[in-house]
Amino acid sequence: MPANSSRSGDSDASTAVTPRHVAIIMDGNNRWAKRNGLPGPAGHRAGVEAVRSVLRACRNHSVQVLTVFAFSSENWGRPLPEVRALLALLSRYLRNEVRELDKDGIRLRFIGERSRFSPRLQRLMQQSERLTASNTEATLVIAVDYGGQWDIAQAARKLAERVAAGTMQASEITPALLGREVSAADLPAPDLCIRTGGDARISNFMLWQFAYSELYFTNTLWPDFGELEFARALADYSRRERRFGVREPDGIVAGGELDA
Repeated sequence: MPANSSRSGDSDASTAVTPRHVAIIMDGNNRWAKRNGLPGPAGHRAGVEAVRSVLRACRNHSVQVLTVFAFSSENWGRPLPEVRALLALLSRYLRNEVRELDKDGIRLRFIGERSRFSPRLQRLMQQSERLTASNTEATLVIAVDYGGQWDIAQAARKLAERVAAGTMQASEITPALLGREVSAADLPAPDLCIRTGGDARISNFMLWQFAYSELYFTNTLWPDFGELEFARALADYSRRERRFGVREPDGIVAGGELDA
């Protein structure tokens, strides 16, 4: 549902239905920098501040899991200086923020294909995950070199390898079985996906996991997306009725299919 979500009458988030898992497509950093007469990397640095703000909001609203789309598989095609700046920013974030995340009881996870990152960055990611592995207050998932199509393909590859090895039959493959092989399968699927920046698409993010996620689009650029904007998104979510395809009392199947 496209929304600016500046509507009046937003419900008090303290009484609203709270999603367990929120996923965010953080869009608009470069446009924010241009609007403010700054170089592109300044927009990405401002975006890190927005992550801090939204993490605070998640704690305040008891959101258990926050997943952020930090670097997509397609981002390798951006100009080399921007790619280098993004990776340097990720490295700096891990060096500077992980101790604070650990102190706050937040577990850090990464999803995506790590092999194309430098050995140093891969070590930082592994060390960050190990340091925070036992934390239980909340989970921050950072998607890096991630794409939803890649995720489904790597899950299918694992099952194909089992079939080739003779440990299972192709006829045994079910959606539930495939779903256990996608990234972050041990976490609840996202209840809500927020995209900032004005575009109304999910851009190859968590395609399998978004099967029944609610979608919320806002024109707000990511560096300007703070705790108030997050509360508005949660208020909008709380007004929605999630039916997951079950039958309605009037004989209409949710999703618009007529009862035969």
